[in-house]
Amino acid sequence: MIQGKMLIGGQWVGAQSGKEREIINPYDGAAIAMVPEGGREDAAAAIAAARQAFDKDGWPQTPATERARLLFTLAGLIEREREDLARLESLDTGKTIEESRWDMDDIAGIFRYFAGLADKDGGEVIASPIPETTSALVREPVGVCGQISPWNYPLLQASWKMAPALAAGCAIVMKPSEITPLTTIRVAELAEEAGFPPGVVNVVLGPGADVGAALAESDGVDLISFTGGIATGKTIMRAAAGNVKKVALELGGKNPHIIFDDADFDLAVDSALNGVFFHAGQICSAGARIMVQDGVHDRFVDALRRRMERIVLGNAFNAKTQMGPLISAEHLAKVEKYVAIGQKEGAKLVLGGVRPADPALANGFFLMPTLFTACENHMRIVQEEVFGPVITVERFFTEEEAVARANDTIYGLSAGLRTRDADRMVRVSKALRFGTVWINDFNVYFVQAPWGGYKQSGLGRELGRMGLDEYTEVKHIFRNHAAKALNWFGARP
Repeated sequence: MIQGKMLIGGQWVGAQSGKEREIINPYDGAAIAMVPEGGREDAAAAIAAARQAFDKDGWPQTPATERARLLFTLAGLIEREREDLARLESLDTGKTIEESRWDMDDIAGIFRYFAGLADKDGGEVIASPIPETTSALVREPVGVCGQISPWNYPLLQASWKMAPALAAGCAIVMKPSEITPLTTIRVAELAEEAGFPPGVVNVVLGPGADVGAALAESDGVDLISFTGGIATGKTIMRAAAGNVKKVALELGGKNPHIIFDDADFDLAVDSALNGVFFHAGQICSAGARIMVQDGVHDRFVDALRRRMERIVLGNAFNAKTQMGPLISAEHLAKVEKYVAIGQKEGAKLVLGGVRPADPALANGFFLMPTLFTACENHMRIVQEEVFGPVITVERFFTEEEAVARANDTIYGLSAGLRTRDADRMVRVSKALRFGTVWINDFNVYFVQAPWGGYKQSGLGRELGRMGLDEYTEVKHIFRNHAAKALNWFGARP
């Protein structure tokens, strides 16, 4: 069994309370690790260590070229450990090993990308309207950053936060999800190996109600970055108001995937399946809300059903497995509750909605791929984030109706549309109120492009140049080269 620790101020430690948590493999419910169950006192110690590194030990004054070198080194170590990291991620989350390998490749690329940006901002000179003066803008690290990452993509989401913060010169306190901390612990070990100074990278484990709340409330934290649910995001915003700290939030989505009559039918079906059943639908950008124009609706539903019936469930390390389990028994029960709600609301359950009959999967947290039709905009399964292998299909007739219904949501993370009509591509993509709009594709992201949402899907952006800017403050520096007395208040002529 793996034994994990927390990293605080360069020391690997247990929780001050002595508490530990068992980490479970969602495939079979078996215990795979024991880790500390940290609390507020551990968060306070980590914040103090980060403040020491930032305020007294000179980390912000480290040359940008040196920060870049450290990040490049860490990217190389992640590539070196790719297979072991992927194995840990699949044990921890249940996702297929091939998905985890893709994640590790992306993660190394993310650290390498922000390493490349670390020394590229030389500031900006502004033309001053006042003679014999100069004016410049510089970006400086915001300070100590509390970073709270989710359980569905533990290390990928952590890297979106860690890499730009370190590139900017911030010190970080990372809190991974208490149920999927293993790869974040391992990357903290690699950060030590890369040569990051003590206190620059800290990892505290424990529940959000204790450790996450302590980070959000602390006057010693200058920025809080959180990826997770809306309710928790609102709680963090209220807590962050205590010292008016900067807040960056990614709070999920209910993402429409609009299929027009003229779309390439086979590609649309394939993309719709990939947009939902990748990682068992536990994706904030999952295209689980499929909207199909009337002319192809019935044919599309039939094609979805036939393809979904062939999805192979199983162990992450079996090459034939296409979809793994949900993350926990509690989350499985939540998704099953939504299946019941959908039926009660009048949606038609065409397929799935039950646990698999295969006895080999009985101890895991599996749900069969689930398809609802006859769905309406007001239904909870259409409006709320189910976060599981559940598709809802809505029938629409006109382009205007599709846009209006797609925008009728509190979320605004991502949306997709499939059509051959170039003019429609422009009209609909401009009309959709979402942070990312995919045309003739779905669930595509890359580090160079910013990621984030409209409305209650969050605040700020991750990835891209904007992802680095989140971790900086802008300072205006004005210099007068020929200062003269103004002769105020009784100065003699």
